[in-house]
Order: sequence, then structure tokens, then C-alpha cells
Amino acid sequence: MTTACGQRQQQQQDQVEQQWQLTDLWETKNLPVPESVLYHEGNNVLYVSLIDGDGTEKDGQGGVAILNLDGSVKDQNWVTGMNAPKGMAVHENLLYVADITAVAVIDIGTGDVLHQIEFPDAVFLNDVTVDDAGTAYVSDTRTGTIYQMQNNQPTVFLADAPNVNGLKFVNGNLYALVGPELWKIDANKESTVIAKGFELGGDGLEPVGNDGDFLVTCWGGLVYYVKADGSFEKLMDVQGKMNTADLGIHPETNTIYIPTFNSNSVKAFKLDKK
Repeated sequence: MTTACGQRQQQQQDQVEQQWQLTDLWETKNLPVPESVLYHEGNNVLYVSLIDGDGTEKDGQGGVAILNLDGSVKDQNWVTGMNAPKGMAVHENLLYVADITAVAVIDIGTGDVLHQIEFPDAVFLNDVTVDDAGTAYVSDTRTGTIYQMQNNQPTVFLADAPNVNGLKFVNGNLYALVGPELWKIDANKESTVIAKGFELGGDGLEPVGNDGDFLVTCWGGLVYYVKADGSFEKLMDVQGKMNTADLGIHPETNTIYIPTFNSNSVKAFKLDKK
């Protein structure tokens, strides 16, 4: 593994002066333990994974809801009978959802679960991203593993990524939140640390704009804006008040959707320059 310019590290730790801010827009309540929000451009809706119980239990209580962009509920029971669904990704007409030790592949048009693919040796599958060719990447936080899935066949892509959670495939590279760090992983599985020092360990990861910037959430109640040079600023600190799980983003309007997990809601914010 290589590390981004060493002289950045002090800047990363100190954090930069805040240049961005989040403004409250709306909140949708009575969503049972929402873990992840995914904006879908084609349907102009938000998919929300609902654990509805313990995040580690295969209890059949989980599912996926659909919200409209104004926060109104379109279908709270779009998919039911899942266990503890977490991160999601879309490719073509398929929605991929991490569900403890399996990935569910759902037909977006019908809501039917087409495949439930078990991952050998998986313990806690947490997030999913899909590249342009339809290859899925799935994180297992408990085992520190990133899986690759092609033609519904999972294999280990990277085996030493401690506490890996949020994933996003952007411009030919896989970005991963690995504990308190943001990694960029190329096609040869070479890793570069882009940023480090997130206080609670990363959870959700979304690109902002086209300059290599990202938003990072930490489940315990932190939201960061991370610049391409590795510096970052803290946008929100609600530790002890609510969780900030796997966020979604509407890129055209810079609207941010944060599932509050134990507060049983999704909150929307506008991201603006100060």
C-alpha cells in the first residue's frame, strides 16, 4: 500500500476551515431502522434499506422502501422478507443489496428478488458498489474483506481491509472506507490512502462533483467533506443525538439523504458553500 503525500497528514488531522454547510430540508419518520439511502436517477426516487430489528439477525423482518424526493413515502413495503439489509447499488435494471451473508439482486421494475447469492465465509456484508461493466464489489466489515461478484459468482478481491465499510466505484477505481481511512484501489489491487483520521470510522461514501471530492458519514454521528487532496472538514457532529449511516446524494441539486438508523427516520439536507 502507498500513502498519499506525507505532508498532507497534518492538514488532514487538523482539518481545514469549514467551507461547506448542511441545511435541513425535511425528515421522514417511522421508518424502522433505516441503514442506507440510494438515489436512483432513472426512477427519480430514493431506495431505503430497512433493517427493522437487529442488524445481525436473519429474522426476515427487513426490506426496502421507496421515498419520493420530497420525503413522502411512495411504498414502505416495496420489498419485504429480507434480514438486515444495508448498502445498495444499482446497475441497469437491477438493485443489489447487502444482507448479512448474502447479496439480494432485485428487479427494479417489479420489486422481485431475482437472486439471493450467499457469500462463502461472509459474516457482516455492509456495502455494495457496481462498476460500469456490472461487476459488484461488496464489503464485509467484520472480516475486513472486499468481495468481487461477476455473473453472480463471488470471489475475494481484497483480503486485508480492516473494518471496511462504504464502497464506491468511480472513474476506474474502487474507493473504500477502511476504518478511519479512505482508500483508492486500482485494477491491480494496489491501494493508496487518500485521507485518514475520521474519528469514528467511515460508513457511507458518496462522490461530490467531478473533482474527486467525497462525502463521508460515520455511523456514530459525524459527516465529513473530503477534498481530493485528502484534507477534510467536519460538516456535522450529532454524536449522542442521532446516527448518520450510509448516505445518498442527488448530484444535480447537492441534496444529501442521511438515514438516522436508531432514530427511525431519513433526513434530507442541502449541501452548499458557506
